[in-house]
Amino acid sequence: MRRIRTTGVALAAVAALALPALPAATASAATATATTACPTGWGSLAEVRSTATTKPLTNIRTGRHACFDRMVVDLPGAGRSGLGYSVRYVSTLYQDGSGRPIPVAGGAVLEVRIAAPAYDHETGAPTYPGRVNRPLPGVDLTGYRTFRDTRFGGSFEGETLVGLGVRARLPFRVLVLTDRIVVDVAHNWTGAR
Repeated sequence: MRRIRTTGVALAAVAALALPALPAATASAATATATTACPTGWGSLAEVRSTATTKPLTNIRTGRHACFDRMVVDLPGAGRSGLGYSVRYVSTLYQDGSGRPIPVAGGAVLEVRIAAPAYDHETGAPTYPGRVNRPLPGVDLTGYRTFRDTRFGGSFEGETLVGLGVRARLPFRVLVLTDRIVVDVAHNWTGAR
């Protein structure tokens, strides 16, 4: 009987020692999740979707994420099928129509061309308060890791132009969602946080 008690005590001691290991394993799993690499596979070559809408854009906003900075162009009522764009790195942003250069701060400039007007196509009344060669209204880039500057390039012949100044030529992606176009620019090329 003594042996059984000793074995029982030994098993209880081993079990007690094993219990503190469970939270440590959980903690290391949480740490692994927190340090998971960001998505990779994005590039820096031009992305184009050749379609257009007459539904005007009404807002441009930005947001910060763990792996990238995001710009969202809102086009209420446009759905998805008619949302077109051209996003590419350029050495200089030029205003459509006049051809005047628009200075954009940052190590690289993304030209974001939305195939939609920033005005009502029937009345010509502006639907977005942006002014050519000025930062986007309501956008504050304080604390962003990638974005450095925004400039409104105007809206000409049914297209709207935005300059997005970024820290360097970094990988990006463009998403089309219902009533919006999203441009994400990664914080780096390696996928590290």
